Amino acid sequence: MGEFPGSARLMLVPGVVHLNEPAAAFEAMVMGWSRQQRSRQLGDHTVVSRERLIRRFQGFCESYPWEWTPGDVEDFTVSLTSGKDRLALSTIRGYHLTLRMFCDYITDSRYEWPTQCHDRFGQVPSQVCNEWNTVAHLNDYEGKPERRPLTYRELEELFDWLDDRVDAIARSGRKGALAALRDATMLKTTYAFGLRRNELARLDIADLRPNPHMRAWGTYGSIHVRYGKATAGSLPRRRTVLAVPEFDWAVDGLKQWVEEALPLYETDGHPALWVTERRTRVKVRQIDDLFADARAEIGLDEHLSLHCLRHSYVTHLIEHGYPERFVTEQVGHTYASTTAIYTSVSNDFKNRTLQAALARVYKPEEKERS
Repeated sequence: MGEFPGSARLMLVPGVVHLNEPAAAFEAMVMGWSRQQRSRQLGDHTVVSRERLIRRFQGFCESYPWEWTPGDVEDFTVSLTSGKDRLALSTIRGYHLTLRMFCDYITDSRYEWPTQCHDRFGQVPSQVCNEWNTVAHLNDYEGKPERRPLTYRELEELFDWLDDRVDAIARSGRKGALAALRDATMLKTTYAFGLRRNELARLDIADLRPNPHMRAWGTYGSIHVRYGKATAGSLPRRRTVLAVPEFDWAVDGLKQWVEEALPLYETDGHPALWVTERRTRVKVRQIDDLFADARAEIGLDEHLSLHCLRHSYVTHLIEHGYPERFVTEQVGHTYASTTAIYTSVSNDFKNRTLQAALARVYKPEEKERS
């Protein structure tokens, strides 16, 4: 019984008297749950963020897990949905899931917490999350409705602003033209290959690969993504994203950056594709800030985020006629239904599709009449 990672027998030393026994038992519970999760090979970020939420919930309730009730969950949820800082539905659902998993852990007899709580405090923990006080996952997409793909005009304005920024800094003679070229190439690469933020930031020069279908593009015809989004308890997923003819301008941009601009940084063999003036890897936060600055300068909707470039990539591939399976493989989705969430084809595409359908159905009839 006591051999399970995170079991009470391993976390609480028998015979030791604590000055604040409830606080000590709660701390042992949290640390035991962390140990159990790490045994499942969950990432440190996931484990730490879940720990933080459990401590936050305990502070909100001002009581310990063996005293929690379903009403505490309901009060906590109300606090999350009140005021101007109301959390997104998906975030609240994630909080509920974390609380449910923690309660599953402390009520599982194999970990002996019910016995420990009964012997020490005369109460046992219970599952306080149920179908009546938690958010159900009813929709495939729970993001903000304001988030959408960028239009072709918006993309053109964004990339023009990035290019003009490079020219303006270069003409002024100030430092920063090289960094501005890097920024422009980063955002263009994000869109042209449908990358996530972390995938973009973690790229190395060695991840640039040839495209077997287009040798003329050299080593810039595809990108090998080694830090794709991982599922719980797994390593980052890998995939190769092929450049497509409609976005071949990105190939020239990457070539210029790697062969002409990057050597000027004198990185001494640093493997990163995107480096700072201090010869360190560009971080995700810097890329977010760059997009936010560009968005503000050209007057884009404040709800649009860097991830919307990925949405745009999926949408525009579909509009260009690429099969859904190809798009799914390109962006690294496990299921085609996930790719469909990202798709929001333009009115022009819908009009062209409808016109083609009308011509296919009605033109034969016109020929018969004539």
